[in-house]
Amino acid sequence: MGIYFNPGKTAFEEAVNSEIFVDKTEMIRYLNSVIKTEQKYVCVSRPRRFGKSMAAKMLCAYYDREADSRSLFEKCKISKSAGEESAPEWDKYLGEFDVIRLVMTEFMQDSVSIDDMLDYLSEEVISELKEIYPGVRYGNRVNLRTVMNKIYGSKKTQFVIIIDEWDAIFREYKEDKEGQKKYLDFLRDWLKDKEYIALAYMTGILPIKKYGKHSALNMFTEYSMIQPRQLAPYVGFTSIEVEDKCKEKKLDYSGFKSWYDGYRLSNRASDEMILEGESVDDTVYREYDIYSPYSVVNAMLSKQFENYWNQTETYEALQQYIDWNFEGLKEDVAVLMEGGKIPVDITGYQNDMTTFHSKDDILTMLIHLGYLGYESDTKEVFIPNKEVLDVFKSSTKNNRDWTVTFRALQNSRKLLEATWNCDRKMVAELLEAAHDKAGNRTYHSEAGLSYAVQLAYYAAQDLYTIIPELDTGKGYADLAYIPKDPKYPAMLIELKYEKDADTAISQIHRQNYPERLELYKGNLILVGINYDRTLSNDSEEFKHHSCEIEKAV
Repeated sequence: MGIYFNPGKTAFEEAVNSEIFVDKTEMIRYLNSVIKTEQKYVCVSRPRRFGKSMAAKMLCAYYDREADSRSLFEKCKISKSAGEESAPEWDKYLGEFDVIRLVMTEFMQDSVSIDDMLDYLSEEVISELKEIYPGVRYGNRVNLRTVMNKIYGSKKTQFVIIIDEWDAIFREYKEDKEGQKKYLDFLRDWLKDKEYIALAYMTGILPIKKYGKHSALNMFTEYSMIQPRQLAPYVGFTSIEVEDKCKEKKLDYSGFKSWYDGYRLSNRASDEMILEGESVDDTVYREYDIYSPYSVVNAMLSKQFENYWNQTETYEALQQYIDWNFEGLKEDVAVLMEGGKIPVDITGYQNDMTTFHSKDDILTMLIHLGYLGYESDTKEVFIPNKEVLDVFKSSTKNNRDWTVTFRALQNSRKLLEATWNCDRKMVAELLEAAHDKAGNRTYHSEAGLSYAVQLAYYAAQDLYTIIPELDTGKGYADLAYIPKDPKYPAMLIELKYEKDADTAISQIHRQNYPERLELYKGNLILVGINYDRTLSNDSEEFKHHSCEIEKAV
């Protein structure tokens, strides 16, 4: 046993003996299924407080050949869930490997650069390996890869490599792009396609760094908050686990649900993958409501519902990203804080904390950091629970800009309700107020009016899919609002200059725009908006908007 080599079972044994212990040992069954296969490279990304280190301790105790952990795991779920008759025995790989566990933050604490850290890490691990395997001829050119190759060639020993906080470099050395690449090259050179590797298991907050569309460590399968795959039920505490603990401790489950629930993870197979007439086991492949383990444990021990998030992360960490206001991010956050959902495109995010090309990149990062939940079916983000909402409130409470933002959101809701009620006067007034916020250079442009209308209807994006210039066959409707829930009406909005609102409505009918929305007949609102830009600024009608609204039949 060493510091990094075969660390033993003590850390996991302490967890099992703790007052609040949730058994996640069945996760090992899945890892056993990928050991010594091409899928032996596993990278798990979760937010802070979600049990990454606990899982690492559990794997060390199980695979470590010196740990003598049989009696410990015989008390756990893995030994009690037989599964299918054809499933491998739970102890197939118990104590079968040499384990090397590295916590990257520990090496960073005593290093001045990424280069220095990699040298320090290599020296420490090589020193232990040589001490454990003194009879191996290592040669003159010594690095971590060659040393482990020599050990495998001589002893046929395979290793389980466990790297905790693997992404700390990308969080601490955010701007050192060259150092980051050296680190990724080091991991690839050490781990990829090596016979001495039985399993490589990495945990971190961020998924593996991408350059363009490609992963720098493409041999790893990633299990993240967005795509947890088979590890979905092991990311945090499930609702069943929390409810069972509440019954055991005689605590109110509803309080825990309100404060710490809300992360929805799924390992469901796509419908297209299932043969007709076949089915999957819904007890295994399903959606899970996931709780923050750190918060649940602290609340159960203290008997207090509180915000435990700030014990591991300050609200300033969130505030800096919101304050950038990338592409109107503040308005999105206001919608989220009011209980709404925002669509997000997760595909462009480069998996670091500095490369942001769009608002979607920031929202995607906040999913991985645990500030937002993600709905995989609708591809929307939301604030998961009261604890995280408190963090958002702390991030916004001392900024006067937020008063304006929330007032705009309230006006947007009024506008939406006025449209549903066909209150043309109120709609015209609210749209006029929104348009007045446009700069003088863009005020008189059609694009400026369209943008002002979309911004005014900002609250609608939680309820609608918004399509600018919807192709109707005979023309284009300026704005179409397609409801996500049929209880809300569809809306077609036509914008006009220097004519009148009736002309806008007439164009909607003339071009048969409603025919494009055949499914919404009887639940479709037509809105015509006009603004006369030729009037002088001394006219009573200067910058005045008119509106006509009718329900299509």
